[in-house]
Amino acid sequence: MSTTPVTIHAPVVQVRRHGTLATEPWWVRGLLIGTTLVFLSVFLFLPLVVVFAQALSKGFAAYVEALADPDTLAAIHLTLLTAAIAVPTSAVVGLAAAWAIGKFQFVGKSLLTTLIDLPFTVSPVIAGLIFVLLFGRQSWLGPWLDAHGIKVIYATPGIILVTLFVTFPFVAREVIPLMQAQGTEEEEAARVLGASGWQMFWRVTFPNIKWALLYGVILCNARAMGEFGAVVVVSGHIRGVTTTMPVHVENLYNGYQSAAAFAVASVLAILALVTLVAKSLVEWQAKRQWALAEQEVRETAGSRQ
Repeated sequence: MSTTPVTIHAPVVQVRRHGTLATEPWWVRGLLIGTTLVFLSVFLFLPLVVVFAQALSKGFAAYVEALADPDTLAAIHLTLLTAAIAVPTSAVVGLAAAWAIGKFQFVGKSLLTTLIDLPFTVSPVIAGLIFVLLFGRQSWLGPWLDAHGIKVIYATPGIILVTLFVTFPFVAREVIPLMQAQGTEEEEAARVLGASGWQMFWRVTFPNIKWALLYGVILCNARAMGEFGAVVVVSGHIRGVTTTMPVHVENLYNGYQSAAAFAVASVLAILALVTLVAKSLVEWQAKRQWALAEQEVRETAGSRQ
């Protein structure tokens, strides 16, 4: 009897001991940590320092003046407007696509999944050219749009459309795997108990996907505010009218207004840092809730035993 615990538990302890980093030589751990820190310093920390240093190179008064410029304010307004329209739209459409793919079986399901990934595989510049060919004056829709006074290319609608194109997959791609992993058992049980479609969504489906949905929305918002390639093709570089913040940074830099360009770039950097903090908080909260749920399951199982 005394040898039984050794026979059973010794291999488990041994596997755990070999699976930790504590068994690695100190120089291996130091090399991995040092390489990571050097990479982050060169490609993340130093560029941020340079952006803010250049933005304040002519003093804080010049920095504020650059941000208070009417063209800069128009670029900030257009960027926020585009994100305010594109992000909720992408969230709703992406959630609908995720629900269809994760909860139903239908002909063309694999094709729909492939189409969702299309914006990831197409260059943003190509995406912008596609919309120019669709809605430009030389397109087959061009005469009809001109006749009705509708301007898409070199106007705000075109910027919103290309932003929708490049941001659409983020929400869907975060929610689809989670919905597929959860299956349909809980929804079927709710349906048997008499729940309507909206009740089933809000009380069963949504609580299970809310953190993945919020995570996808954060990523979608970051891409919407920072998109350059597709927007620059359809914007026309009209200052104060069709320039978002990334495009305005390029215009200022090409116009030899480097301090003003870095000032606007610093605002984008601040927005990126805020997005990073929000992303980390969402990940932390999601892990915390999963840990609490697992603990509750273990306690329930233990009480039953």
